[in-house]
Amino acid sequence: MHLPRRTFIAGAAAAGLAVSSRRSAAATDTPVRPEDFGAKGDGVTNDTAAFAALAAAINARGGGTIELRPTTYVVGAQDRGFGRADGYAYFPAPVMELVGCTSPLIIRGNGAVLRCAPKLRFGTFNPATGEPSRRAMPNFALGEMSGPYRFMIKAERCSGPVEIHDLELDGNIDQMILGGPWGDTGWQLPGTGLGLVENMGSELVRNVYAHHHPLDGVLINGVDRDRGTASRLEKVRCEYNGRQGCSIVGGQRYVFVDSAFSHTGRSKVVSAPGAGVDIEGERKKVADLSFVGCRFSNNHGPGLLADQGQSEGSRFDRCTFIGTTSWSAWPGNPGMRFDNCRFVGPIVQAFGDAAHPQRAAHFADCLFLDDPALSPTGQVYIGANTDGPIGDLPNNPNVVFSRCAFRLTHKAVLPWTTNVVTFADCTMSQRSPKQSFPRGHFVGSNTISGNVDLYSAIIDGDVVLNGRRLPRRTVG
Repeated sequence: MHLPRRTFIAGAAAAGLAVSSRRSAAATDTPVRPEDFGAKGDGVTNDTAAFAALAAAINARGGGTIELRPTTYVVGAQDRGFGRADGYAYFPAPVMELVGCTSPLIIRGNGAVLRCAPKLRFGTFNPATGEPSRRAMPNFALGEMSGPYRFMIKAERCSGPVEIHDLELDGNIDQMILGGPWGDTGWQLPGTGLGLVENMGSELVRNVYAHHHPLDGVLINGVDRDRGTASRLEKVRCEYNGRQGCSIVGGQRYVFVDSAFSHTGRSKVVSAPGAGVDIEGERKKVADLSFVGCRFSNNHGPGLLADQGQSEGSRFDRCTFIGTTSWSAWPGNPGMRFDNCRFVGPIVQAFGDAAHPQRAAHFADCLFLDDPALSPTGQVYIGANTDGPIGDLPNNPNVVFSRCAFRLTHKAVLPWTTNVVTFADCTMSQRSPKQSFPRGHFVGSNTISGNVDLYSAIIDGDVVLNGRRLPRRTVG
């Protein structure tokens, strides 16, 4: 903990303390390198022990600067233990776990790559033979769990500021030995690139590429209260991870800028929910998130999934959501707002609230499309509803689409909604001959074209349907 400011009367004592403080600050500011602890950084030698020793030294100093070289460090190791009390057959050795830093913690990646060593085990294995085991799911049996690492980098319970930049974290999942699944579904075992856990200080993560991890690219598990500061993740790419690009299970005031959360579940492992970003405050509150200029594309599950726990208040500005085998977005938490966003593929479960309209999902100046040319795979998900509505929202009160454009040129049809949804100043068109049901409360000026049924819609503004102006009324 930082010492509070005090006024000292004794000059000699003050001078002595000042000298001690300067020495401590100088020690903290001197960069340390994994090579100082025996790392080779040659892309072949396993440097796990060196990174663990480096982390221990930083923890003992209460912070400091870590300087990496623009080279490849091989990390990840396992301790094989028969009948371990913690339930592991192959226990993941710590890599760079930085805990309790009170002074600034800075990791200068300088273009370095941390790559998981090949042939490590992930999944469940017979601890005696080392062979993969298979049990019926769900599987919570102990004694067979295995993971290559918990985190490649973890910053936990730091009260000083944390800064991490210019770094690649390569889980190398295709080179792992895959065992049986564990958990409620899939492989819910350790193997995450970057973890930010219960830090009280500010966090800045810039230009980090976290990919091919068997669990998550990034895990954020912040404190369950406002820290009085914000965290920023800028130009962070999370791709080809097994469970999530980024899991947010706790914390407030996180800003994501120019980042990508894509291709989850598109490598050797896929575990539910397989989302680009999963906002899931099951045990802690998640609040006040902001995504600016981010991309959520080609994930096995939804690009954005928000449907669990105590999570509220997420804003998305100029973001792109592309669903190839699942929903482009599942915005099921209160207080979610989308401005100037583009959706390729359908949305579902937008949060509605009959009693508190301000908590319902709000889409402003957004564009909804179904063009396969905009998909990285040439495929656009149509949805569980065989009619293929671009929004499957049968009972979502007070959800608002304001100044949005629905331009459906292929298989999708206009949203399936009821009159509890508001359309304000929207343009809506579909090319599919299937009938659609964008029923809602229409205000302002709306233009609709296609095979459309507006039965039970409430028209309080100007609606032009296939060139014909409709009277203001409830359509019956």
